[in-house]
Amino acid sequence: MHEMAYRDPALPVEDRVNDLLHRMSAEEKAGQLTQFFYFGSFTAVPDDFDLESLPPEHRAFVEQPAMVRQAVRDGRAGSLLFVKDAAVANQMQRIAMDETPLGIPLIFGYDVIHGFRTIFPAPIGIAASWDPQLAEDAQSVAAREARAAGIHWTFAPMVDITRDGRWGRIFEGAGEDPCLGSAMAAAQVRGFQGDLGRESLIAGPKHFAGYGASAGGRDYDDADISDAELHNVYLPPFRAAIDAGAGNVMSAYMDLNGVPASGNRWLLTDVLRDQYGFDGWVVSDANAVRSLETQHFAKDLTDAGARALGAGLDMEMCMFEPAYANLPSALEQGLVTKDALDQAVHRVLTAKFRMGLFENPWADEEQAPPVLGRDDHREASRTAAERATVLLKNSGVLPLADGGQRIGVFGHLADSRRDTLGPWVFAHDLDETVTILAGLRARAGDVEVEFVPATAVPQRLSPSIFDQQETTPLPATPADFDAATERARAVETAKTCDVAVVVLGQPQNMIGENASVSTLDLPEDQIELLKAIHATGTPTVAVVMTGRPVDLRWAQHNVEAIVQVWYPGTRGGEAVARVLFGDVSPAGRLPFTWPRHVGHVPIHYAHHRTFAPQDQDKRYWDEPSTPLYPFGHGLSYSSFEYGDLEVPENLGVGETGEVRFTVTNTGESTSDEVVQLYIHQRHGTSSRPVRALKGFQRLHLGPGESRQVTLELGPEQLRYWSAVTRDWIQDATVLDVWVGGDSTAELTATVTVTA
Repeated sequence: MHEMAYRDPALPVEDRVNDLLHRMSAEEKAGQLTQFFYFGSFTAVPDDFDLESLPPEHRAFVEQPAMVRQAVRDGRAGSLLFVKDAAVANQMQRIAMDETPLGIPLIFGYDVIHGFRTIFPAPIGIAASWDPQLAEDAQSVAAREARAAGIHWTFAPMVDITRDGRWGRIFEGAGEDPCLGSAMAAAQVRGFQGDLGRESLIAGPKHFAGYGASAGGRDYDDADISDAELHNVYLPPFRAAIDAGAGNVMSAYMDLNGVPASGNRWLLTDVLRDQYGFDGWVVSDANAVRSLETQHFAKDLTDAGARALGAGLDMEMCMFEPAYANLPSALEQGLVTKDALDQAVHRVLTAKFRMGLFENPWADEEQAPPVLGRDDHREASRTAAERATVLLKNSGVLPLADGGQRIGVFGHLADSRRDTLGPWVFAHDLDETVTILAGLRARAGDVEVEFVPATAVPQRLSPSIFDQQETTPLPATPADFDAATERARAVETAKTCDVAVVVLGQPQNMIGENASVSTLDLPEDQIELLKAIHATGTPTVAVVMTGRPVDLRWAQHNVEAIVQVWYPGTRGGEAVARVLFGDVSPAGRLPFTWPRHVGHVPIHYAHHRTFAPQDQDKRYWDEPSTPLYPFGHGLSYSSFEYGDLEVPENLGVGETGEVRFTVTNTGESTSDEVVQLYIHQRHGTSSRPVRALKGFQRLHLGPGESRQVTLELGPEQLRYWSAVTRDWIQDATVLDVWVGGDSTAELTATVTVTA
């Protein structure tokens, strides 16, 4: 046996963890619970640079990498994030392994949200595929690439439910529905974690919990959520991710019902561990433990660290001075117990042993380039973008004719590589990104494709916190740009074309964290351009590149076709071209209810009947209070018919029955259809939503082909958390059941649930 038992790989993990714990000082334990940002990956300072000339806050940023390296050397850091290069990872790991007494390896975390080098569609787009296997496959690719670069753990998937399109991080989740959200959460965990081998990452679903309900859609603001809504809507995707085996969970920044989530023992211990059985470790979001003082919850950093640890938060993520550095002092003062400290360290060390980091902590620097350059990863990105595309409207102009049509493309986003990728990507390669313009030109062959940028690049009132991390200059409006001249040039070009493709949307740095909006309006010059081109009489296709709903009322009422492409990723332009030309039939479906304009948010389909349900569309006196597009909406180049619906006449509480129906492709194109099952409970212990999604399946059908679909209906679908009983319940009741292609499905039957 090794002199130090924890170094013996033949011993059980539990024995190795306990042996190492007994050798650690309180300071070393606090270090294992501390994760530092490492700014060295994008901060380079010449040796002769005069640091004293910088303002203090700038100097701290520049000096931060050296501070972190010393913290690792002193055993005051157990994890780093923002290391994205295998060589840098090995350098930092060598300090931890060779220059500290116990040689405990670092665990590297990173934001691998929708790809690492190969960028997939934004997560809201992947959710729009309604294809959990696609989500799993995409994150498997992301894990393989990130692990090759030395990363062990991702702060993903983000599984926050949101029903307010103003919230910047709506793009990062799966939308408004807990059924769809849960399926996507579990699939992504499976994709990231795989067998937890050398091509896998530990998944860290976030942000626990309720972050997507921040007041007014404003990032970081508090969330006030009823217990019933929390249990029935916001928590199920986390439960699904944990049931799928997620090894980590990230706590949220904000106050939840008056208690900061990162210091909320009910949330992090009573629910997460006692109810859900989570046995991994919890990490805070950036500086969220320090923020307990800022939020006037903790009196100082020592109190903040003690209360976070006592709540069940195991690791603090911070940029500079960690609150958890005060844990040894808190231990001496009796503010935390040795058992609580050891329990948190035990969880972190267990993850490191299970990942095999004590035996092999090194990244393979030679293998990283070929893994990051794999062609099949790029093909997977293209396929994902095709399956995520949602056809919102089509009066017959799509698909485009193959040959002979002169195509005009308008809008600066059509040829913006950086915006095609979307936000929350940090290791991408713009040179291999295919824009919409490039994709159309490649697909059109000899057909002429004219391009006029025509619109200015919008600017934020407050700069993006991520712009400084960009490795190439962001798109910018040319100095000699004149809006009137450009629009006139676009109009003249459109007059000579057979079809106009106008690319609308928001630049990638106008959505994401710290990128909420007060309006869902598109930039004014984009709408003016769309109106001017439509006025030429040239058939017009609006291609929308966003991660949130935007005001499309004018477009819906006027242009011939609207296609939502999200931020489609590395091969996004190629995918968009294939959809527009009909090489694939679009089958993406909306993962959220699309409001008419900002005055409709928050909005979701699964509302309650409440008073005067017959007037649900008349809640506003000035326009209908219905969505522009319903949840689950999406058109196709084919058509589908539903029939032969069979449901159990009676179903006992606790029993599972089957809903059967037939779907037929009645069109002339091979296409996918996303079948959706909704229910409504007519009476019971609590009132229930008018409709709630309880099952779905994506089908591939040839012309004239029929398929019988079977979906389950049982306690998993029918139970809910009631504010009456303060617990989960399933009622004896009558259920309305609908099946169809969106949340307005019409084919219906009833089921009687008996006690």
